[in-house]
Amino acid sequence: MSRDRNTTTVPLYRLAHSRSGDKGDISNISVIAWKPEYFALLEEQLTEAALQHWFAFRHPTHVQRYLIESINAMNFVLHGILDGGVNDALNLDTHGKALSFYLLDFPVEVDSELAKTLPEVTA
Repeated sequence: MSRDRNTTTVPLYRLAHSRSGDKGDISNISVIAWKPEYFALLEEQLTEAALQHWFAFRHPTHVQRYLIESINAMNFVLHGILDGGVNDALNLDTHGKALSFYLLDFPVEVDSELAKTLPEVTA
């Protein structure tokens, strides 16, 4: 989205919810749009490169994105992000469950008028 339009930035959780899972040193994070009309916006901004940058502090070796347009969702597979996995990692979140919550703070640029219609907190 272009900055020359009337836009604002909101956290991802105002547009979508998320779940995460793990297998070995790989975490997968799903992002599901609250409404179908949000999906194109998420598809545009939640790219593999954007997530590689967002999670840079965890040093993922590779990020893959899979679109599931029929349910307005996407799934990201983040390789090498769990410090070796459950049996090898020394970090406190060996399963990577907190990664989906961290992703929900991802800044998404939206039209200012749309932002006014988004809930502040989603249950």
